[in-house]
Amino acid sequence: MQNETKNRFFLVVVDETEELHQALHFACARAKSIDANIALVYVITPNDFGHWASVDALMREEAREQAEEIIKSYSDYANRFTGKTPLVYIREGETTDQILQLIEEEEQICQLVLGANTKSDSAGPIVNYITGKGAARCKIPVVIVPGNLTDAQIEALC
Repeated sequence: MQNETKNRFFLVVVDETEELHQALHFACARAKSIDANIALVYVITPNDFGHWASVDALMREEAREQAEEIIKSYSDYANRFTGKTPLVYIREGETTDQILQLIEEEEQICQLVLGANTKSDSAGPIVNYITGKGAARCKIPVVIVPGNLTDAQIEALC
């Protein structure tokens, strides 16, 4: 089993939602238990300043720097938890499209792990899209981790 999983990656979407922690913790615990790896993706949504090229370039640069800072902290967390350096992707575009495109491009990604918002009637836009309209395009299993689970509860599941 180890040889089959060591080059397999659980993909976690890094965003600014509260439930990201649960998704990442689950992915790390699961990856560690089967000697798999973590991949993180942060998607920068484009601004519409195309008619002002200098403003657009500056905003893109600032967004990229912010994305790198944000994803680094989660990458460090995954590295401490699993003992492995995760793959990191920073993409630009519409979030769900970029996630699905990355899954199509990278065969080693074997599972998408998402956190579900448990504080509202909606699980969140990414979960809603991937489990609805985007389900036909997603060619890997999707794990949805409730955002109200504790670390101990998550570890008991893995």
